[in-house]
Amino acid sequence: MTKHDELELKKLACRARMNILTATHAAKAGHPGGSLSSTEVFTYLYFREMNVNPKNPKEEGRDRFVLSKGHSAPGLYSVLAMRGFFPEEDLLTLRQANSYLQGHPNMNLVPGVDMSTGSLGQGISAACGMALGAKCKEQELRIYTLLGDGELEEGEVWEAAMFAAHHKLDNLCVLVDCNGLQIDGPVNEVMNPNPVDEKFRAFGFFVQTISGHSFEALEEAFSAAREEKGRPSAILLKTTKGKGVSYMENSVGWHGKAPNDAEYEQGMAELCAALAELEAETV
Repeated sequence: MTKHDELELKKLACRARMNILTATHAAKAGHPGGSLSSTEVFTYLYFREMNVNPKNPKEEGRDRFVLSKGHSAPGLYSVLAMRGFFPEEDLLTLRQANSYLQGHPNMNLVPGVDMSTGSLGQGISAACGMALGAKCKEQELRIYTLLGDGELEEGEVWEAAMFAAHHKLDNLCVLVDCNGLQIDGPVNEVMNPNPVDEKFRAFGFFVQTISGHSFEALEEAFSAAREEKGRPSAILLKTTKGKGVSYMENSVGWHGKAPNDAEYEQGMAELCAALAELEAETV
């Protein structure tokens, strides 16, 4: 990855964070914390990694993405809009009555959404089905799914992991947003899933642990996952909940709460300053 490419991705991620803040502020509801911790991986997937076509969202040969932690929909919506799947101004309708952008993704309403999700643990199972289906059809496409580390408390996740390894789904890439916090508090206090890396290895996965906020690390990890044959991949993303907005960072209270007017202004000021710094680097 060139420095120019990395800088452009950083600017896109900053814009996506602005959209997340704007959408949740307008809705007066939503889940900004986990959306902000996942912004880089959303950005990298849709602007660099995945074969998708905004002009034909249902194209048969496309790669698929399943947001298993469906409550982070504001992050996914922001990047889908920026990628051209639907107008960015529609983000202002998040969670409003009659809006197609509801609190959790709906594959029947939102262009670019491949699976309706929200009940934790189910998304990875759907992704496994997609991956096996692609194998049966001999389709050269990849399936990606993003889970939260708190979601790993769901037993269905490990049933799916066993299924994926049994069927040698090397076209499946499981991403885990390891930000350390869930709605009730620190993950390791609510129901400690660690060591996550050893668990996925025991289930037969090729496992990598990286910074979820580094585009260089994401590029290397996705490249290695594509080269791995005969077993599924898991990329564990070490992240900061609420990343990019100072008062949200590492604060469990921002799991599912929207910013008020003053908080929105502060957050947008911080993100605007960060974007200005990135623009200055471009010059």
